[in-house]
Amino acid sequence: MQERAPFYSVWALRAWHWLDKRYALQRLFHALVDVPIPRTARTLYLGGITLFLFFVQAVTGILLTLYYRPTPEEAYDSILFIMNDVRFGWLIRSIHAWGANLMILFCILHMLRVFFQGAYKAPREMTWVVGMLLLIITLGFGFTGYLLPWDQRAFWATTVGTEIAGAIPVVGRFAMEFLRGGPEISALTLSRFFGTHVLALPVTLAALILVHLVMIHQQGLSDPTEPAWPASDPPKEVVTSDSQREDVGEH
Repeated sequence: MQERAPFYSVWALRAWHWLDKRYALQRLFHALVDVPIPRTARTLYLGGITLFLFFVQAVTGILLTLYYRPTPEEAYDSILFIMNDVRFGWLIRSIHAWGANLMILFCILHMLRVFFQGAYKAPREMTWVVGMLLLIITLGFGFTGYLLPWDQRAFWATTVGTEIAGAIPVVGRFAMEFLRGGPEISALTLSRFFGTHVLALPVTLAALILVHLVMIHQQGLSDPTEPAWPASDPPKEVVTSDSQREDVGEH
């Protein structure tokens, strides 16, 4: 006797056909994943690994925010509570901490691979620029997240980091006070770093990732064996004299 499929799988299949008939989802998904990949391309999967680590960071970060309290009085105690009392909290926080380091590492390796293979050259200059912005934001994640445990190491590391920003000529003091929310590291600094870490940076990074993937989808992956585009297109012939116009007309 043939077994029947579970009712939920039948329901999901009918829902898929209903949506696909109206919005051509299958054709859309094929268009999204259809990216030309040259046989000679050697990506080493570094970009994909970095994207995977971003999703890991997003999931573990959301779970951590369920118990973390961004105040100087409760931040450190909430970390201890996550590590000691929350079921698998130690594992989630460890994955988040190590994932941050690995994401930065693989992002840098990905950029180095693109640089040494010349994949940043025309016509992919803007893809390279967006990738550099993604690297900067990834480093920003590491910097803002380091303060959140609110222990001695986090406090003094942030003090040093903001003082480095304060050493910038002309705008240094403004940059330091903007990062700290004042002249000193305080509760305002912690809340500012927390808001930047869980809201501003994720939204910006997700938007840039989408732009980056669209660029790659439209242009395909770079072929290291093919020469780059010339710096400028050759000038087109311009007909200026009447005699030349007549010659063109006769031909």
